[in-house]
Amino acid sequence: MSVPGGTTGQLSVERLQRARWAALSVFFAFSAAVADFLARIPQFKEDLALDDAQLGLALLGSPVGALVAVQLAGTAAGRWGSRRVARVSVIGGCLALFLPAFAWNLPSLAVGLLVLGALMGFTDVAANAQGVAIEQRLRRPIMNGLHGGYSLGGLFGALVGSGAAALGITPRVHLSVMALVLAVAVWASSRELLGVADDPHVRPPAEPDEAAEAAEATEPAIPVTGGLVRLLAGYRAVVLLALIGLCSFVGEGAVADWSGVHLRETLDNSAGVAGLGFAGMSVAMAAGRFAGDRVVERFGPVRVLRIGALIGALGMALALATPWPAVSVLGFTLFGVGVAPVAPVTFSAAGNTPGVPAAWAISRVTGIAYIGLLAGPPVIGFIAHHTSLTTALAVPAVLVAIIAPIAGAVRR
Repeated sequence: MSVPGGTTGQLSVERLQRARWAALSVFFAFSAAVADFLARIPQFKEDLALDDAQLGLALLGSPVGALVAVQLAGTAAGRWGSRRVARVSVIGGCLALFLPAFAWNLPSLAVGLLVLGALMGFTDVAANAQGVAIEQRLRRPIMNGLHGGYSLGGLFGALVGSGAAALGITPRVHLSVMALVLAVAVWASSRELLGVADDPHVRPPAEPDEAAEAAEATEPAIPVTGGLVRLLAGYRAVVLLALIGLCSFVGEGAVADWSGVHLRETLDNSAGVAGLGFAGMSVAMAAGRFAGDRVVERFGPVRVLRIGALIGALGMALALATPWPAVSVLGFTLFGVGVAPVAPVTFSAAGNTPGVPAAWAISRVTGIAYIGLLAGPPVIGFIAHHTSLTTALAVPAVLVAIIAPIAGAVRR
């Protein structure tokens, strides 16, 4: 076990803490970069004279790029190490803000966002794999805190972007400056990430003679059926973890895209009040994640996920059932409290799944979860069109509740 001032394996606790802060900076930087762009979407729509359909087509580039990248990122991290993949992709992702900043029409904006999304997809998987590696060395939970850095980066980017818009700074100037600032900052702060020698996800090939000797020595001792059972159990666990991520991310996307519409149109509030639902969820998720590691360490990941799922489902139900906007905002905030630990606990469990490569498992769970984040809001809109928005938003409440009975999948 790790002890203050001692060592964990061959690494000191101080070295692991530096790696932890380096990983936190990666989560912060790539979330801040994306949020900086998102805050300027209305200006891009106006400057490029895009209608709603054209803007939606352009914005599709980023999630498509991310979805493709997360399928490849596990292989890349397993071959070159999560440190190298995380550093290259996050620095490249920050610099990729130049592409939408200098877009001159719809295709150039879509291509720029495709590249940005792909680099951030690689960053997402590699940063989570790095976090799992550090967590394994420290032998205590840290993933909630790392994802808290992601939430904090999003808030920072949104505030900077909103401030730049309020001051009349053009997206080209704003995004160019932030691209350089974030790239330089994360280049300096991410140097302490664990390298290949200390990354358990990288398995360098043995010399031919050594490999043959090892195979000869170990082959008779490993029953084929036992290995197959462990492998199938590992894949089953990954499927369940992906389902947990999917259920959570559908809800996050739904609140991000539809809570404002619910407050504005269903409850007939002003535009200023409409944004408070998403803001409440975001603040609650950031706070919950920074406190989450201590909670998980004390109560265990399974119990935290089960209780969180119930809080999230009840919060969403409260937000939809009440006619009072303040109570509805409280409900969306409670939803954020409930789902805050889901992604970090789930990705950590994926990286510790026996029988399957850690980076591969993380990439698959991330990819399925992203589908929920991307497909969830349009499905909510389709259901709302044929029923009502209140009925449609009940779907995420049910999905989050489903997490409770399958939370055992995150057990180490």
